[in-house]
Amino acid sequence: MAATPDVSFVVPARNEADYLPDCLESIAALETNYANEVIVVDGASTDGTADVARAHGATVLEGTGSSITAGRNLGGREADGEWLACIDADTRVRPNYLTEMLGLVEREDLAAASSAYRMTGPLRAKLMEGRINHVFPRLGRPVLPGFNFFVRREAFLEAGGFPEVPNEDTAFSRRLAGQFPTGYHDAILVESSGRRIADSGLTGTLFHYLTLDAGRLQASV
Repeated sequence: MAATPDVSFVVPARNEADYLPDCLESIAALETNYANEVIVVDGASTDGTADVARAHGATVLEGTGSSITAGRNLGGREADGEWLACIDADTRVRPNYLTEMLGLVEREDLAAASSAYRMTGPLRAKLMEGRINHVFPRLGRPVLPGFNFFVRREAFLEAGGFPEVPNEDTAFSRRLAGQFPTGYHDAILVESSGRRIADSGLTGTLFHYLTLDAGRLQASV
């Protein structure tokens, strides 16, 4: 009988066959004594995403593909780990990620945390990277990005998971921080792609997120 994992990586993925291998290989390369499982929630992909996930040893759950929120929540509900590490299919973790993040949350008695972030891609992506690294952690209720959201599963369930609103990670971060202590590990890096900025430009990307945040605020009224 397999041991209960300490951490469940939850990776929602819809048509991510090109990016997913690097993500899963970074998890496989973790240098840690903590047990983990990997759950890929396939959002009705048509490009073989589920096959890629299985080939890398991940458990695949069939999602509806309705939203990344639904994928994260399904994975969180079905996970066995005491902690959830929600990352995106184009995110890569460093070998010390798991040991360092668990050390932080246990040492500081946190229910959830995120860490420093490096965005690959065009140079203009560094402006978005800077906002996440230097603004989000300093807010009264820190915003934990959905692509790097480390949370105790019990707190995740008690807070109701990610809400189905625009900018769901911001909304969930603020809700969670209203109930539990949350924080940041500024010495640990994850990498994620700047593909949205490459496709839409910095202005278009900022407009996209500002529009989502306006929708989040409207939904909370």
